[in-house]
Amino acid sequence: MDEASPPPMVSSGFPPVGVLLESLINVSSEVVSVEKLPFLQRRNVSTMVRRVKLLSSLFEEIQEASSPLPPSSILCLNELLSVIQKIKLLIESCRDGSCLWNLMQTESVSNQFYAAMKEMGKALDILPLSLLNITVDTKEQVDLLHKQAKRGELVVDPRDVQRRDELLLHVMAAANENSSKKKGFVDLGSAKEILSSIGLRSSLDYEGEISKLEAEAEKQAGTGGLLVVVNINNLISLLSLAKAAVVGDEESLKTREDLKQRAEVNTRPDLSSSSYSAVCNIPEEFRCPISLDLMRDPVIVASGHSYDRNSIAQWINSGHHTCPKSGQRLIHMALIPNYSLKSLIHQWCQENNIPITEPSESSDLERSSSKRKVCEDAIDHISATKVAMDAVKMTAEFLVGKLATGSPDIQRQAAYELRLLAKTGMDNRRTIAEAGAIPFLVTLLSSHDPRLQENAVTALLNLSIHENNKILIMSAGAMDTIIHVLQSGKTMEARENAAAAIFSLSIIDDYKVIIGSRPTAIPALVGLLGEGTTAGKRDAATALFNLALYDVNKVNVVLAGAVPLLINLLMDDKAGITDDALAVLALLLGCSEGLKEIRKSRVFVPLLVDLLRFGSSKGKENSITLLLGLCKDGGEEVAGKLLMNPRSIPSLQQLAANGSLRARRKADALLRLLNRCCSQSRNPVR
Repeated sequence: MDEASPPPMVSSGFPPVGVLLESLINVSSEVVSVEKLPFLQRRNVSTMVRRVKLLSSLFEEIQEASSPLPPSSILCLNELLSVIQKIKLLIESCRDGSCLWNLMQTESVSNQFYAAMKEMGKALDILPLSLLNITVDTKEQVDLLHKQAKRGELVVDPRDVQRRDELLLHVMAAANENSSKKKGFVDLGSAKEILSSIGLRSSLDYEGEISKLEAEAEKQAGTGGLLVVVNINNLISLLSLAKAAVVGDEESLKTREDLKQRAEVNTRPDLSSSSYSAVCNIPEEFRCPISLDLMRDPVIVASGHSYDRNSIAQWINSGHHTCPKSGQRLIHMALIPNYSLKSLIHQWCQENNIPITEPSESSDLERSSSKRKVCEDAIDHISATKVAMDAVKMTAEFLVGKLATGSPDIQRQAAYELRLLAKTGMDNRRTIAEAGAIPFLVTLLSSHDPRLQENAVTALLNLSIHENNKILIMSAGAMDTIIHVLQSGKTMEARENAAAAIFSLSIIDDYKVIIGSRPTAIPALVGLLGEGTTAGKRDAATALFNLALYDVNKVNVVLAGAVPLLINLLMDDKAGITDDALAVLALLLGCSEGLKEIRKSRVFVPLLVDLLRFGSSKGKENSITLLLGLCKDGGEEVAGKLLMNPRSIPSLQQLAANGSLRARRKADALLRLLNRCCSQSRNPVR
């Protein structure tokens, strides 16, 4: 820690010191009060708890001293608050989240702890210990903590890796057994030992873990994580089998009565008296949620849930487009074989003397010539297959028809489904456009229904990622209505997604001119800079950046009042768009109006000096670009401010030595310019 150098400039956007210290003490107390360490990441968690406990003593001493704090210490404390909050969330995730999910991502979670440790070290870099009114012992302990954080290495517990690898072998063995027709089975004894070592011991533990994994599968479904969903379902299947072994032959009266009632209306295989009790005790995870019978051919639908193939195919062919269990709309109709679950069911059947009846390949259902035949064909993956593309095409045409003729409620749902379908895959975006969705979505932008408008503009945003769709959207006359949504949309999300759509469309150079020529487009984006959420401000800033690449638009951005808002965003830590704001300001410096407006700010130069030290690589490049531009062409006043700031010259020299190629070149140029400015005083910059 640099104890001899004066404190750096900091922005005024921080909370009061008393509130900051109270927050630090409270969040540290929550981390330190962890009573029971999780079974996974024990070393990382215990190390972090110990470090936060030491910092907690520092915070309490600073609070008790009630002495004024140097600016750099306030900056450090704010950074530490952010780091400790991340650590708290990490520990809670390890303690309360799915054990198996965390185990599968051992390296990823360990990397998050490592990143938090490095952030802690960077924050302590700027803590002026010698200027704080604290005890010598605390200073020594914090200094030691700082050194440990700086030289600390990534810690991946080899026991966690071994558990993960062994458990994956059991899951793979179950899947391979089905495909290779081998007679070997999953070693449940070994699997239960591993599960017990991570805290899964009772049936209640298993039920809780299955619920957490199901929630994770729901989260991943429909967002491009289908392979992850399949893997999670494989873990759930293994857990279910282990749970059945733990529970034994216990059975509730309600399950018996349900099975008896089902037996009266469903055709069931003849069962011997010796196997009837086992059938009554079918694990819930092995039952089809539709028929409540044992699944003979389990498949996974788009929502991530598993069903027996015949049952779910009948459900879909009868005109349903939702998941029977969750009610979630299915974004495709493909049925993915769940080989791991099927293998575990077969193992359970053999252990309990239950006859295994394979589904007949010549069943009436298989011979059906239904238009939904895609739902009956087994496929191992959905990307780049004719079946999947036919399913997307059929779904898109169906939804476009609902957009054209449906009631407002149906239109709202159809726009939502198209929004989701266009979220992943260029082929999906092309297919939806070919189905004729774009003109109808453009019309719905003017809807008075907030959700319908929001779904329509978001669907257009997702579609615009496809290059050819940009042309189709502009040809449909969408720009004026998109700008209208940006300016006065019914919801903030609609306005922000309209800004993102403008950014996407403005990638084409000709459209920069068209959008900039609309009198309300740039003012509406500038308005969102001040009113939007963090994501909305970033969307507005990136859209303005794209538009400002065209010189005529630079003046319009300045006249719309963007400069003061962008400078304020540099001081707003919560906004988190420093780099985006700097990039726009660097572009606006290229016009005389922008240069004049930027020079009016009194806080801008000190902010840029701070960003030279603490900004990202891209932020440093834009900061040095701005400083160099401000010092040229009559910028003697700015140059004088830089020479008076004790941090500016060391920061420039550091950047000239260690920055990117572009940053080094500009730092050298600025140092030469400053050298000329002070040469008359015979005190040249070295």
